[in-house]
Amino acid sequence: MTERPSWDAYFMQIAHLVATRATCPRRSVGAVLVRDKRILATGYNGAPSGISHCPPNGPTHDWPEGCLRAGHCIRSLHAEQNALIQAAKIGIGCDGATIYVTCQPCNACAKMILNAGIVKVIYEGDYPDEFSKVLFREAGLDVFRYREGTLELVDLGA
Repeated sequence: MTERPSWDAYFMQIAHLVATRATCPRRSVGAVLVRDKRILATGYNGAPSGISHCPPNGPTHDWPEGCLRAGHCIRSLHAEQNALIQAAKIGIGCDGATIYVTCQPCNACAKMILNAGIVKVIYEGDYPDEFSKVLFREAGLDVFRYREGTLELVDLGA
């Protein structure tokens, strides 16, 4: 019998599976909201429901500049945002939850994570916006980096 994955490995694997649904051609990110070892909601990055996805190959006749403005895709929601929205749509609160994300949250997502009552963030890949760590530090959030099946406490600075 093969060894069962840890809960952290299990939920991060699910976040990677969720990321395969992403509709943004620049980055595929998945998020899983968990409380008491139960999945509350999932989310991936992409355009809102009912809105066409970003062009897969960059600029088009309808989008001569592509979907990027100031380095951000203007058509997409982030995976964390979609997970929080999905939980809200079905009436599930996130107080005391953990969020597993395949990429470090940006500062906008960090603010939403804090206001949603999430108490722990576990992410895998880096994101070029380090301000989220400042916000997490100030709020006293537990933040971990998932690497090769183990969790490393993220140094949020002094």
